[in-house]
Amino acid sequence: MSVSRHLVAPIPTPLPELKPGTYLSETQWQVLLALIDAVIPSIVVESEARDRKSQLPISKSQYEEAYERTKRSMKQPPDRAKFQQYLEARPLDNPRFLRLLKRTIQRVPDSSRKQLGAVLSIIATRLGSLAGTGYYTPLHEQPVHVREAIIQSWNQSWVTVWPIIGKAILKMAKVSFAQADPLFLELIGYKEAPEDYRPGPSFEFDFMQFEAGHEIETVDTDVVIVGSGCGGAVCAKVLAEAGHRVVVVDKGYYFSTSQLPMATEAANEFLYEGNGMVQSADGSVTIVAGSCWGGGGSINWSVSLQPQGFVRQEWADQGLDFFMTQEFQHCLDRVCDFMGVSDAHIRHNHRANVILNGSKKLGWAAKPCPQNTGGAEHYCGNCTLGCSSGQKQGPTVSWLPAAAKAGAKFIEGFEASEVLFDKSSRSKQAVGVLGTWISRDKDGNVHTPESGRVKRQVRVKAKKVIVACGTLHSPLLLMRSGLKNPHIGKNLHLHPVGQMNASFDEDIKGWEGGILTSVCTTFENLDGKGHGVKLEPSSMVPYMFLYEHPWKSALQWKLDALRCRQMDNFIAISRDRDTGRVYPDESGRLVVEYTPSAFDRKHILAGLVGLAKLCYVEGATEIWPFIQNVPSFVRRRRRPEPPSDETGHIDQGVNDPDFAAWLGTLERAGASFPGATFSSAHQMGTCRMAAHPARGVVGPEGRAWEARDLYVADASVFPSASGVNPMITNMAIADWIARGVSRDLKKARLRTTL
Repeated sequence: MSVSRHLVAPIPTPLPELKPGTYLSETQWQVLLALIDAVIPSIVVESEARDRKSQLPISKSQYEEAYERTKRSMKQPPDRAKFQQYLEARPLDNPRFLRLLKRTIQRVPDSSRKQLGAVLSIIATRLGSLAGTGYYTPLHEQPVHVREAIIQSWNQSWVTVWPIIGKAILKMAKVSFAQADPLFLELIGYKEAPEDYRPGPSFEFDFMQFEAGHEIETVDTDVVIVGSGCGGAVCAKVLAEAGHRVVVVDKGYYFSTSQLPMATEAANEFLYEGNGMVQSADGSVTIVAGSCWGGGGSINWSVSLQPQGFVRQEWADQGLDFFMTQEFQHCLDRVCDFMGVSDAHIRHNHRANVILNGSKKLGWAAKPCPQNTGGAEHYCGNCTLGCSSGQKQGPTVSWLPAAAKAGAKFIEGFEASEVLFDKSSRSKQAVGVLGTWISRDKDGNVHTPESGRVKRQVRVKAKKVIVACGTLHSPLLLMRSGLKNPHIGKNLHLHPVGQMNASFDEDIKGWEGGILTSVCTTFENLDGKGHGVKLEPSSMVPYMFLYEHPWKSALQWKLDALRCRQMDNFIAISRDRDTGRVYPDESGRLVVEYTPSAFDRKHILAGLVGLAKLCYVEGATEIWPFIQNVPSFVRRRRRPEPPSDETGHIDQGVNDPDFAAWLGTLERAGASFPGATFSSAHQMGTCRMAAHPARGVVGPEGRAWEARDLYVADASVFPSASGVNPMITNMAIADWIARGVSRDLKKARLRTTL
């Protein structure tokens, strides 16, 4: 273990150089920047406007009203000079904002970028502008107030393409602003690392290295595990400690605690799948998945919930009896015990207490969420950018170091291209994995061009192959390897969530404290078959909860963002009944085909109503569901009424007429794309476990139906959605599968000695 306690801030992780922006023409860039500018423009008093094309003028009375409202609603409002500076600031004049914006567009898949470019080209012409904006003058030649009105009209359009384009523009602008605007970050008091920063110990992984060469490098082992996340890491520990030779490969790279938490741009680049830009094909769901050494366990939020009885019974009813056995419970307990899972040391922050205390007031069921923090309090809101304390007992802190101590070997930067099979065998038998390894540069960095680093094809020969690339990529690896089972890539569950922000008369600073330490379970079984929603707090890194915060106008959103220090963010996370699929496009790039069904959206809407009630009874002053056409609820009476025995007044609680009327508006609006958008941090089911090859990809012990000695051990094997944060279920199943693999290896070894 290495310790770097002398540091006062994380060691910065450099970003790759931006590529030339030639994927858009000069005119396309002009139109795009004109749209971005209209989302969060420079806002000035009309009498002081110098450039109406780039400044949004408002009346003196509007300005004064905005400032007075800000002073009334904020515990620590900016002074008038800072407020004026904040409104007048133009993000397009900020070089960091522009770099972030260009990096975001650079990460978009080529096909999507071409579609965006085509739309931008159309509205750059007079006829195209007339059709798309209602104005003959091309959009980028319009003053900012007209461009703002155009985006507002797109959000209300019945022609689906315009709300989708509008949402994409809004998202790019808001994400870049919330990460890059220096005055905004100063005024809300957000810092990317704690003021008392002290990184915890890091394990010194001894990754295998290879010399440059044209020949395929060969490594020989008993078991090769593709993926170092929650499934692969557990398999590595179990198998290595059982005395087997183990090699773990992963396309991601390792980052020590002294480099964490990362700046948001670097975290998206190096910790997240698709550089944090994975979306479903129709744009309805934003998908968050880990893609680094340690996988999702390196950036998840510590929640350690075991699968509930009704889910275990559902899986057993499909012929998978194991899930109702005591042995499965032993697997669950074993992984929890190893990580010190407990709820005894939790210190809840404001939004966690909103869930707990609000549920108590409403007579709903709620409880603390156990954490995999080894009994430590772990009052950390930065784990989504990487955990610097080393307290979260994820793969890189616990499982993989234990595997290393038992003799496991590791290769980072290894992109697996295919599983290898013995072609001389009459039946398909896995014998290893082929992939491409890319080294770090001479200084140990991974941001520099690949041309300056060693790139080598590596073949790992093994007696057993365990695929643990995660739900998004395990099926793609199987497809690339020639497997034909029709269930590969299908049965995708995402636990889609609806989100809500709420402001309170308190200085909350929601990015401090544990991210998710409580849950309300009252709505988890809305159909009587185990489908419904759980109500939970969510991450409060500013760009993560502001990028979908409703935008009605530039002034409204800029003022709302300024109040985010007093906001909480919540999610209604559904156990989805209906499914999607993943598959590769023509270039091999991941495609996620998934749209939340009407059935599941109904449950999400019920969850949003429940969240609103929790926020209301806990004193929220304003509530914003992330549904474009629903206004925020603004509480008229901000102070508690005197006790009823003094005035005769009865506190109506959630039956307050104003609030009840607003809930009716929310329920009538529904939660349908593109008016509502959804997020997912849990992906499951694309290599479904089943009792028969006609119903799934792997059998009850994780072995692929199509090939001998090939296993899948990650959340992709879930028979259906787990209904809880999937880490513990994933680890327990991996523990079960790895023990079976170990038994097979020992039996084979015994046979060879007889």
